[in-house]
Amino acid sequence: MKHLFIVNPAAGGSDKSDLVRAKVVSAFAQRPDDEVEIYVTKAPQDATEKIRAEAADGKALRVYACGGDGTFNECAAGVVGFPNAAVCPFPTGTGNDFCRMFGAEKDLFRDLDALIAGTVHPIDAIDCNGRCSVNICSAGIDARIGTNVHKYTELPLVGGAAGYVVSAAVEMFKGIACPMRISSGDYAGDGEFSLVCVCNGRFYGGGFNPSLDARPDDGVLDIFIVRKVNIFQFATLIGKYASGHAAELTDLVTHLQGREITIEFGDENVINLDGEAYFTRRAVMRLLPGAVNLIVPKGMKFFGNEV
Repeated sequence: MKHLFIVNPAAGGSDKSDLVRAKVVSAFAQRPDDEVEIYVTKAPQDATEKIRAEAADGKALRVYACGGDGTFNECAAGVVGFPNAAVCPFPTGTGNDFCRMFGAEKDLFRDLDALIAGTVHPIDAIDCNGRCSVNICSAGIDARIGTNVHKYTELPLVGGAAGYVVSAAVEMFKGIACPMRISSGDYAGDGEFSLVCVCNGRFYGGGFNPSLDARPDDGVLDIFIVRKVNIFQFATLIGKYASGHAAELTDLVTHLQGREITIEFGDENVINLDGEAYFTRRAVMRLLPGAVNLIVPKGMKFFGNEV
């Protein structure tokens, strides 16, 4: 079996390559029969291509995504279609929203010994126009805020959470809603909408928790569609939305469960895929059941099959 560590040197604001290398050397010191490689990415999507090339020979491959949610997204995309390959997050970045879903057990993903001794459990993924997501896809005001936040975090006296506040203020000034044509199962909507969120996981955006019940292995997507709201309604909505209670606002939010949704825009718009920006005028998001083999750390009970 080969163990491939994909390191994103930009994750978390500093290069963690040396830290990962030290942990790997220590963890595999007593495992001389295991093949190990540490690969430092050089460009976006580099991880996906590296993993596909490694998995193509059909040999057992375990991939450890050393970074944040974006790194895990690229690594998960790499194992789709390869039953011999499995992947897990090994967080070194600032955003680790996929791991938040596991509650008190989330820190097991930081325990390399637990990961090496873990088992494999298939989870669903979302295909969006050929791009992969394992956590949450969204369109609308939140995707615009997240995409443009970097413009403000680099300004003097603005950084971190303040950058999100500035980005939110700017995007709301531009207009909270935009024209969309949405279809999912029996649902059809054509008009102005503020937000569409498609959940395979539960958390995104640094801790927003739109769905309390979504599971990445249940074969269904949790979908929230927010109609056009004004700034006062948005202020009411955001607290409910962040804490998983948006569906209670039935006059503002439509809650669906399904396996596919199509969103069409008048102009090119940004889609958030696990924190990564993707621009399109038409997004078709469909569930890929059991498409990703997840390495479940030893001791984790979330899936009911504790190692």
